[in-house]
Amino acid sequence: MSSVTPGSRNTRKTLIGFVTSRSGDKSIKVTIPYKTPHPLYHKVINRKTVVHVHDEKNETKVGDKVEIMETRPLSRLKRWRIVSVIERAVTTDAVAISENDVAAQVPTKTVAANPAASKA
Repeated sequence: MSSVTPGSRNTRKTLIGFVTSRSGDKSIKVTIPYKTPHPLYHKVINRKTVVHVHDEKNETKVGDKVEIMETRPLSRLKRWRIVSVIERAVTTDAVAISENDVAAQVPTKTVAANPAASKA
């Protein structure tokens, strides 16, 4: 017999990362950045792990810092779930702009800097 009581279970891994994509309903991608030294040259290299995470309440947005926990397989790729949102992303609502709005703000070669010079 095992020494584990029926009501207890093993501790599960928890990681902290950033939401990088909202894949579909109740699904997100979380990127976990970490640094590791190069085995030969000992320079610190930035690496990342991307995992698929279950977001039951659809409460996260891209850029949120979240804590995730290991869980049983929920789909072909999802093996993690959201524990909590640590920090909300500072975002503004997306507003569609037209090409004319962009062209009015960004000077190009076709727009003369001095209107008096273009008349002469």
